[in-house]
Amino acid sequence: MRVLDRTTLNRALLARQLLDRRSTLPAIGAVEHLVGLQAQEPLEPYVGLWSRVDGFIPRDLVQLLEERHAVRTLLMRRTLHLVSAEDCLQLRPVHHRMLVTRMYGTLRRQLPGVDLDELAEAAAPHFTGEPRRTTDVARILASRWPDVARRDLADALGTVVPLVQVPPRGLWGRTAPATCLTTGSWLGRTPGPASTDPLAELVLRYLRAFGPAASADIRAWSGLTGLPAVIARLRPQLCTYRDERGRELLDVEDGPLPDPDIPVPVRFLPAFDNAVLGYDDRSRVIDAPHRGLSVRGARFVLVDGRVAATWTSGRETTPDPVTVTVTPLRTLTEDEQEQVRDEATQLATFLGDGLPGRVVLDRRRSA
Repeated sequence: MRVLDRTTLNRALLARQLLDRRSTLPAIGAVEHLVGLQAQEPLEPYVGLWSRVDGFIPRDLVQLLEERHAVRTLLMRRTLHLVSAEDCLQLRPVHHRMLVTRMYGTLRRQLPGVDLDELAEAAAPHFTGEPRRTTDVARILASRWPDVARRDLADALGTVVPLVQVPPRGLWGRTAPATCLTTGSWLGRTPGPASTDPLAELVLRYLRAFGPAASADIRAWSGLTGLPAVIARLRPQLCTYRDERGRELLDVEDGPLPDPDIPVPVRFLPAFDNAVLGYDDRSRVIDAPHRGLSVRGARFVLVDGRVAATWTSGRETTPDPVTVTVTPLRTLTEDEQEQVRDEATQLATFLGDGLPGRVVLDRRRSA
């Protein structure tokens, strides 16, 4: 069985995550290929798409959200994801049991006397007319469960009822509270998987966007259980490798494995990007000492395909240029610094809606 070293896995990740070169896919095509983008921070997906899609501008995603072709909803790992409307309808039922189980595992003690089916039945009608915040509906229902804190009731009902966060939440240049409607009310269609084997289809899509990967990586990305039986059904159409640790890696037969010596460009990732979070073993993209940053919302800079710096952005007032500040996690060569500056300059202009920005490179860790 062929052994794939860390660099080969890194180049495969970049190719499948559309990070080795900007894709000509439309924004919605990129979102579907990636099986969604992390969207806990509502504006982060814009940077994720800018780094991946050639010519992407914020209006491309704004239009998708306003026209209901893309939505923000709870999915993988019980985290908010930006997905296409079609994927929302197909994937939400697949993830529902996991979402409720994870929620209840966290809030069991805070929900005395709450029957989750009763809660879902009581809450759902409040999300079929005007968009509402989950905390507002929790306040309406509070008298039914007086021993439950409203924030916990809101968390629970926001999980047991399939909801989407609706615009203006998530629109570029806007700030708005997280108001929700049921998936069916917003999209006009009832959620339901189109495939006869939706878990198998999900595994194949993961491998196309993240593979080669171990079964533990698929589980870590999705949050789902019951995957060994699915993988067993898929084995006749999969190929297998080993990593340097000896783990079995699964892949689709046509999954690209680029030459590990091919140079790759600097890329800026938004907070919680799945290119880093989408694995149990993240060593193909981030060094162990920095792994904890990935779950704390750090925004990463990839240099030679690996996490080499973090970045932040900001400006004093809206008319001012955006400043992108890069803090290296290792020593950067002069050539790497130049590449980082070039990409950061373009990012600052993107974040500033075309107004040229500024770049600050913390030289404490630069050569």
